[in-house]
Amino acid sequence: MGQEILPPGGGDDDNILPVDLKAALEERYLAYALSTIMHRALPDVRDGLKPVHRRIVHAMRILRLDPGQAYKKCARIVGDVMGKFHPHGDASIYDALVRLSQDFAIRYPLVDGQGNFGNIDGDNAAAMRYTEARMTDVATLILEGLDEDAVDFRPTYNEEDEEPVVLPGSFPNLLANGASGIAVGMATSIPPHNAHELCDAALHLIKHPDATVEDLMFDPANPQKGGVEGPDFPTGGIIVESRASMLESYRTGRGGFRVRAKWETEDLGRGGYQIVVTEIPYQVQKSRLIEKVAELLLARKVPLLEDIRDESAEDVRIVLVPKSRSVDPTLLMESLFKLSELESRVPLNMNVLSMGRVPRVMALNEVLSEWLAHRREVLVRRSRHRLAAIERRLEILGGYLVAYLNIDEVIRIIREEDEPKPALMARFSLTDLQAESILNMRLRSLRKLEEFEIRTEFDGLTKEKAEIEALLASEPKQWQTVAWQIGEVKKKFAKATEIGRRRTQFSDAPETDIEAIQQAMIEKEPVTVVISEKGWIRALKGHIADTSGLQFKEGDALNVAFPAQTTDKILVLTTGGKVYTLGADKLPGGRGHGEPLRIMVDMENDQDVLTAFVHDPARKVILASQAGNGFVIAETEMIANTRKGKQIMNVGMPDEAKLVVPVRGDHVAVVGENRKMLIFPLAQLPEMSRGKGVRLQRYKDGGVSDIRCFALDEGLTWDDSAGRNFVRSKEELAEWLADRASAGRTVPKGFPRSGKFSG
Repeated sequence: MGQEILPPGGGDDDNILPVDLKAALEERYLAYALSTIMHRALPDVRDGLKPVHRRIVHAMRILRLDPGQAYKKCARIVGDVMGKFHPHGDASIYDALVRLSQDFAIRYPLVDGQGNFGNIDGDNAAAMRYTEARMTDVATLILEGLDEDAVDFRPTYNEEDEEPVVLPGSFPNLLANGASGIAVGMATSIPPHNAHELCDAALHLIKHPDATVEDLMFDPANPQKGGVEGPDFPTGGIIVESRASMLESYRTGRGGFRVRAKWETEDLGRGGYQIVVTEIPYQVQKSRLIEKVAELLLARKVPLLEDIRDESAEDVRIVLVPKSRSVDPTLLMESLFKLSELESRVPLNMNVLSMGRVPRVMALNEVLSEWLAHRREVLVRRSRHRLAAIERRLEILGGYLVAYLNIDEVIRIIREEDEPKPALMARFSLTDLQAESILNMRLRSLRKLEEFEIRTEFDGLTKEKAEIEALLASEPKQWQTVAWQIGEVKKKFAKATEIGRRRTQFSDAPETDIEAIQQAMIEKEPVTVVISEKGWIRALKGHIADTSGLQFKEGDALNVAFPAQTTDKILVLTTGGKVYTLGADKLPGGRGHGEPLRIMVDMENDQDVLTAFVHDPARKVILASQAGNGFVIAETEMIANTRKGKQIMNVGMPDEAKLVVPVRGDHVAVVGENRKMLIFPLAQLPEMSRGKGVRLQRYKDGGVSDIRCFALDEGLTWDDSAGRNFVRSKEELAEWLADRASAGRTVPKGFPRSGKFSG
C-alpha cells in the first residue's frame, strides 16, 4: 500500500474553504464561455479573423512568406504559430491553415498552398510535412501597415513575444470571406461576398454615413450606383432567394439564402438529353451529394431519374440521366432539389465581436461602418508614425548640414577632444541625436555631392510633413484618403479580373406545380387498396379483379377494395363525417393483414370506416347521412393535410354519415328504407365544403337506403339480385318526380328487395 495522500496542512481542516457550488459553477462557466467567444469562435468585425487565423497570418509574415518569396513547409509555419502565439493542438492550427488556402471553401484565399490541400469531394489535405505555403496578395493587404504602429500589440501567452490585437485589414475580409463558428450560447455564420460590391457599398457609406441597408444593396433600377447584390460563393451556384427576403436578412443580421446547383441540359440527338450540373451549393461535399442521390435512386424515391455519374476533373461535372426522353427536366430537377443537397440553405447570423470586445448581431451597414472606422484609425496611426519618423530624420539631416558647413571645425574637435560628443553639442548647439549621427558618419559621406542630396531630402520631407499634418488636422481629408485606399482595393479585385468576377448568380425558382413534384417523387405502380370492416388497411401489388380470395383476421371481413396507383391520394371517410387523406405509396404492403387505420390517423373510437376511394380533383360527390340529410361537395375540399383529418359532415348520434355518391347527370334518385323513391333535380342540392346539408327525402321513421345520380333523358337504371338490368325512361319516371324533401312514392316494379340500385 502506498502512503496515504493528505490535503495540504497535514489533514486538519484549516486549509479547506467551503464554496457555494452554484456561485462557483456560474463563475467558471461564464469564464469558459467568455474565453470561447473572445478567443476562439467569433471573428473580429475589423479584420474578419478569429485569433487562430490572425496568428497564422502574423507568423507567416514573420517568416517572410510574401507572395513573391519561396514556399515553406506547413509544418514549419504550424510549429511557429503553436510555439510562439497559439498554445493549442497542431491539428487544429493546420486545419485552419488548410481552409485558408482552399479556393472552394474561401472566396479570397489568404494562403497560397503547394501540394495536396484537399478537394471539393471532402478528401483531407496531405500531412503538414508534405505541404508548403506562402501568403497571397489578400493576406498582405490585411497586414499592410503592421510595422507602422497601425494597431496595438499585446504580450503572447508566455510573455516572451508580442502579437497584434487586430490586423490593419485594408481588405473587407469579414464579409468577403465570411466566417462560421459555434461558441458557448451563441454562433456565427456569415457567407462570403464579392469584394468589388463591398468596396462600392463602403464608398457609398463614406459619402452618406446615415445610409440604410437598402441604400447599400444593389438596385437593379440603378445599376450605376453599385452595392451588395447578395452572397458570392466560391463554388458558384444560383441564389433563389427573393430580394425582399435578402434585404430583411441584411437589415436584421439574421436570415438565410437558398442556393441551388447550376445545371443545363445537353442534347444527345434523336430527342434524347442528359442534365449536367456544373456548380454545386457552397460547403456541400460533392462525393456525399452523389452518394445521397444514388441512395434515393436505390430507394426509388426519384422515379424520373435513371442514373447519376460523376465526370468531374478540375471542374465539377455531374451527369443526371433521365428515365426517358419524355421526362420534363425542370420537374426532375425540382424533385431532386426537394430531396437532395442540390439545393441547400446557407444561414446568415452576423454575430461578431464589435470593437474586438462585445459580441453582437450586426446589420450590413453597422459591419461596414465599424470596418471603415477601423480603417480611419489605422490611417491616423500610420500617419502619426510616419510623422514621428520624418521629424527624427529631419533632426538628423539638420545636424548633417551643420557638419557640412563647418566640416574643418568638426574634424578638429573629433581629432583633438577626448569627449567629442559634448564638445560638438556645446560648439554648434546640437541635440544628442544630431551629435551621435555626425559621429557615426562615414568618411565617404564627406564628398561635395552629399550636401546637395541632404538639402533635397530635407525639402522633400518638409513638404511631406506638411501634408501629413494637414491630413491629421482634417477629418474630410482622412475619409478622402480611406476612400482612395478602398478604390485601390476595388481595382485589384474588380469584377473584370479573374479572382474578382461574380461567381454566384441570382434567379427566381421556376413556378412548378407542387402536386406534380410530389407525383414525380413516387414511382407509379398499380396497387389494390383493401380496407376491412374492422379498419385494417393494406395495398396489394397489381390490380386484383377477384377479391374473394383475400384473407382477413378472424371475425373480420372485406369492407372496400379498389384499384389505384402508388401516385394516387386515397380519401377515407368515416361514419362520423370526417375525411382522412393517405398517400397510396405510404400504405403498408400486402403481406399479412396490413395495419389498423387508427395507427395511421387520429380516428375516434366510436367511428368506423364508411368507405374509401381514389381522389379525383375534378369530381364532385353527394354526401348523405342516415337520417336523409345531404349536400354536394367538391373532392378538392375533402383533402385533409394532417393526421387529425377534416370534419366535412356535421352529424350527431344516433345519426351518422351513410353514403358517398359521385355526381353526374342532372337528377338525383333517393330510396328510403321505407321503400319509397323520390327523384328531384340535382340543382336543388347546395354545394358546400362543410355542414349538415339539407333534407333529401321526408320519412316518418327509418332513413335513407340508397342514392343515384343520373341524366333524366337517359333514364334511371338498376340491377336486381339476379344481375338483370332495368331501365326506366323519363316518361315512366314522371310519377316519382317531385321537389326535394318530399316523401316520394313506392319503388317501381322490379326494384331490388335490398333497397339498393345495384342488387
